[in-house]
This record gives sequence, structure tokens and C-alpha cells, in this order.
Amino acid sequence: MRVSKTQRQHKVAQILEKEEIQSQAELVQKLAEQGVEATQVTVSRDLEELGALKVRRPGGLLVYALPGGGEERPSRESQLRRVLSEWVADIASSANLVVVRTPPGCAHVVASALDRAGLPGVAGTVAGDDTVLVVAAEGVKGAAVAHALERLSAPPA
Repeated sequence: MRVSKTQRQHKVAQILEKEEIQSQAELVQKLAEQGVEATQVTVSRDLEELGALKVRRPGGLLVYALPGGGEERPSRESQLRRVLSEWVADIASSANLVVVRTPPGCAHVVASALDRAGLPGVAGTVAGDDTVLVVAAEGVKGAAVAHALERLSAPPA
């Protein structure tokens, strides 16, 4: 069955969190078992956009893993920095809201990274196609959250 990119990437994330996947071909097969059609090229792009990395498990097994779930994985902040520096085009704030602009089709990647990072002062996110709405927590100004996101999205000095 054909599914949207977002739905497919959600399935990919679920598979990677539950199973030890060693190759893209294996991931294509696991998706097919769930009725999701995907090519190796598509899965490769999905893994990149999700920030998946190959990590070594005890015993030496190399498997794909999503950031934020173990010591072998990059820290949530370093993953967020990478995503923001690569995908954020503009940041603006108003009251307790922050609007983050991305290239078309990339907002969900940024929103997911923000949600996983659990930044203090962020209540949650809503992603469209090229825009992420970040809602500041009660008592936190959008400008403060925007400033934090700008610092995180700046390229390393």
C-alpha cells in the first residue's frame, strides 16, 4: 500500500525502536511485511532525514538507531543542533509562539527533533510542510525560545 512520507517515516522509526535492523534492504523488507511499499533509495533518504545512525551493539553487531535512545547515540542536543543547522531557514517569534521556516517538506524533521530534545520552555510543536509552530511553555516568552533555537541552529564556530 502507498503511504505518505510522514506515515512511512513513522513506521521506519517504530521498526528501528523495536528491532535491530542491520541493512537498508532488511528495513525495506520489514516495511513490506507491514504492507508499506518503499525502495532502498527511499529508505536511505528516510534514514538520513530521521537522523538514524549505525551504532555498535554489545557483541559487535552494527544496527541502525535513532538519536536519543542510548549511550552509543548522539546526545539529543547534538542531534538537535545538527537538524536545526541543516534544515532551519528562518526563526521568528510572537508572544508565546515561535515560527520556524524550513525548506518544503522538511518541517516534520525539525518538529520531531525539537519534540525529542525536550527543550526547557517548549510545550510542543505543530508541523506543516515548511513551517513549524513552536509553543512556549506557560510563563516563557516566544522570544526566549526563538533565541535559544537561533543559538542551537548557528553553525559551530
